[in-house]
Amino acid sequence: MAIVKITIPPIGESITEVALGEWLVADGDFVNEGDELVEVESDKATLPLPAEESGVIKIIAEEGAELEIGAVVAELDTSASAPEQGSSDDAPTSTEAPTTPAANAPEGGDKNYPSPAASKILAEKGIDASSVNGTGKDGRITKNDAVNAKASKPASAPAAKAAPAPEIETQTPMGGASRGKEEVKMKRIRKTIAKRLVEAKNTTAMLTTFNEVDMYNVMELRKKYKDAFKDKHDIGLGFMSFFTKACTKALMEIKGVNAQIDGENIIYHDYADVGIAVSTPKGLVVPVIRNAESLSLAQIEKEVRRLALKGRDGKLTVDEMTGGTFTITNGGVFGSMLSTPIINVPQSAILGMHNIVERPVAVNGQVVIHPVMYLALSYDHRIIDGKESVTFLKMVKEMLEDPARMLLDI
Repeated sequence: MAIVKITIPPIGESITEVALGEWLVADGDFVNEGDELVEVESDKATLPLPAEESGVIKIIAEEGAELEIGAVVAELDTSASAPEQGSSDDAPTSTEAPTTPAANAPEGGDKNYPSPAASKILAEKGIDASSVNGTGKDGRITKNDAVNAKASKPASAPAAKAAPAPEIETQTPMGGASRGKEEVKMKRIRKTIAKRLVEAKNTTAMLTTFNEVDMYNVMELRKKYKDAFKDKHDIGLGFMSFFTKACTKALMEIKGVNAQIDGENIIYHDYADVGIAVSTPKGLVVPVIRNAESLSLAQIEKEVRRLALKGRDGKLTVDEMTGGTFTITNGGVFGSMLSTPIINVPQSAILGMHNIVERPVAVNGQVVIHPVMYLALSYDHRIIDGKESVTFLKMVKEMLEDPARMLLDI
């Protein structure tokens, strides 16, 4: 018997501990080289751990376990041979009901085979795995599939009532109003977000300056060229590319906004690695567009789309989320009118975008209705003076209100 140990690999320079997420295979499964075995949650990302060789897996570490880099999570028996495909005709028949959810799972990675976490959820809901369409590898039913699965309507006989989840306490006061309460363990990425936000508030001299930008010219430009832009570049022309381009030009002029403190020194950058805050099912992440100052609008849009899709699917790497020099966050997509974003330390500033609302503005002495957005720049006053912050935001405003200047580099 040849045994290969599956360990937590080095993930990032500063990461020494991770949490084990959802197992994507079951104990005793035959897995092929390259198959994703389990999700590993670090401080910055959730990454899949692949099988280095083919064999039968023996799971050692449980979901949710806090593990150090190098810890053994499973073993592979590489001397075991792969099961024959289409062996369902050879399977023995039995009239006995299975005693565990995993007992009725087919062998060999067949479709509709739930992960252990998904099996537990489906069992609690009283849902047959065969009625759920899996979205995981080879049709595997994931934890999310099980959470979103709905039981089919009962036939003539009423279905057995599922046991309530033990974590939920329910008290019913007079009048029948619900007072449900659910307690869940905080995910590692949420712990990290909380820690970094508190760190930013406690270690920086953070202030916020505001301005408003008339979006009329940008929106007219976008309306005029969006079809031609999409035909040529195979991507839509959004607002994020305009804001990113405007910010990078201002960052090259106002160096302090693109700098950071390192002990008793200040590090200035001659490039702009812009982080774009993205909301994902697992929390807020900030992937970074490298050398954004040298990219065209189309290149920025493509990079934003690539990173946003990877963030949504939980596929961002640690390298894609570290090393930014400036951050842009768009609360406007959720309807925010005005906010004070928190600096993404060790950066020294962050730009907050908000929703676009039609407001009365004065143009050439006449009151007209134009689309207006409020902007907020939060900055570390230890490194950025008020004059620099106001000048930076004013430059961004002027370039967005006259986008030809930005595109012509004047």
